[in-house]
Amino acid sequence: MGKAWIAALLLSLAGSLPLPSQAAEPTPAQAQAERQATQPLNNAPFWREARHGVSEYQTTQVRGIETNVLVQPQGETWREIRNNLITVYGGWLIALVFLALAAWFAWKGPIRLHEPLTGRRIVRFTLWERTVHWTAAICFVILALSGLAMLLGKHVLLPVLGHTLFSWLASFSKILHNFTGPLFVLAILCMFVTYVRDNLPEPADWQWLRRFGDFMRGEHVPAGRFNAFQKAWFWGGATLLALALGITGFVLDFPNFEQGRSAMQLANMIHGTAAALFIAAGLGHIYMGTIGATGAYEAMRHGTVDATWAKEHHELWYEDVIEHGDVRASRGTPGTAPEIR
Repeated sequence: MGKAWIAALLLSLAGSLPLPSQAAEPTPAQAQAERQATQPLNNAPFWREARHGVSEYQTTQVRGIETNVLVQPQGETWREIRNNLITVYGGWLIALVFLALAAWFAWKGPIRLHEPLTGRRIVRFTLWERTVHWTAAICFVILALSGLAMLLGKHVLLPVLGHTLFSWLASFSKILHNFTGPLFVLAILCMFVTYVRDNLPEPADWQWLRRFGDFMRGEHVPAGRFNAFQKAWFWGGATLLALALGITGFVLDFPNFEQGRSAMQLANMIHGTAAALFIAAGLGHIYMGTIGATGAYEAMRHGTVDATWAKEHHELWYEDVIEHGDVRASRGTPGTAPEIR
C-alpha cells in the first residue's frame, strides 16, 4: 500500500513537470536579447512584434490618431500599388495616348474647313470665359509636368540628370505642385459655373455621337456650342476627375487635420489614378484645341471665329447666334443684338 502511494505521488509530480516540447516560449524581450547575443544589431524580433501590435512595444510620444503605432503594415501595400500599378500603367497610358495622337496627326493631319473664310467674325468666348479657361489650362500643365516628374522621375529623369540635379528638380516640383493645386481647384470651380449651362445634354448630342466617325474623317456634323465629345470632357474630366483630384489633393496638401497615414495613402492612390486618366484625356482635349482642328486655337486665344468655322463645326450654335444674337444662347432662347464683327 505504501509503495503504491509513493508511485502515484511520483507519477503526479512527473505529470506536472513541463516536457521539453512544452517549454514556455520566450517573451519578445527574451528573444531580442538572445538574438543580440548571437546576431548583434539584428532587431528582427523587436520589429516583428511591433508590427503585430504587441503592447510592451506600443508606448510612443506621438499623440493623436496614430498614438502608439510604431509600424503601419498598410504602407507596404500602398508602396506596391503606387510604384507598380499606378506608376507603370499610368505612365504607359499617357505615353500611348500621346503616341496615338501623334500618329493620327501624321496620318490625317488637322480637320480643315471645306469652304473659304468669309471674313465675318463671331464672338465665341467672352474675356471672362477665356480668362477662366486659360487659368485652369496653365495650372493643369504645371500640375501635370510637376506630378509626372515626381511619379516617373526616378525611372525616366534620374538616369539622365543624375542624383543631384534630379533631387533639386523633384523638390521644386513638389513645392510648385502643392502651391498650384489650390489655384487649379478654384479655377475649375469658376469654369464649372461659367460653362455648365452650355454643356447640358441635348438631343443633338446623341446624333453627333452616332456620326462620330464622320466627324473624325473631317465631315460636317451639326453641333451646338459644344459637341458631345467636348461635353464628355467637361463632365468626365474637368468636373469628375478634377473634383477627385481636388479633394485628394487637399488631403495630401494639408496633413494637419488629423488624417492618418492610411487616409493619406488612400488619397495618394486615388490622386495618382485620377491624374493619369486626367492627363491622358487632357491630351486629347489639347490636341483638338490646338493642331487637331484648324481655327480652334484662335477661338480660345482671341475669342472670335470666322463664320465659316462656326457653321462647319458648330452649326446649331451658329444658327442661334444669327437668330438670337447671344453668344451664350441655347436654342430657342431670345438674346440681344447679333455679336458679329
